[in-house]
Amino acid sequence: MARHNDIGKWGEQMAVDCLTTEGWIIRERNWRLGHLEVDIIAQKDGTLVFAEVKTRSELDIDPLEAVDRRKMAHMATSAAAYMAQKGLDIRNVRFDIFSVRGTPEDGYMLEHVADAFDPPRKYYG
Repeated sequence: MARHNDIGKWGEQMAVDCLTTEGWIIRERNWRLGHLEVDIIAQKDGTLVFAEVKTRSELDIDPLEAVDRRKMAHMATSAAAYMAQKGLDIRNVRFDIFSVRGTPEDGYMLEHVADAFDPPRKYYG
């Protein structure tokens, strides 16, 4: 596996660890349906979180810049598809973004942006 794939999987594990420490139950990791994809789906107290994880090994690159309007719309569409597939009628839905910079060997920074955006009505709801 390429190093960037290893770093990405490590970043996702950091996000999972953060969520589980906060009491979230991980429902899915790397859920896919056709071209739709969600990194992490977690649930706690009637709230469902759809989380995107962006990891960069360089400390001076902000992974959050990779989450633009198009990515947000994709996340919202994926969330709607997941809930339809699972027959879920959960009204408390949240979209989180995790930014991981660095490496396990050289040190890292983890940022969790909870409730990072409201989904565009066109795609969700």
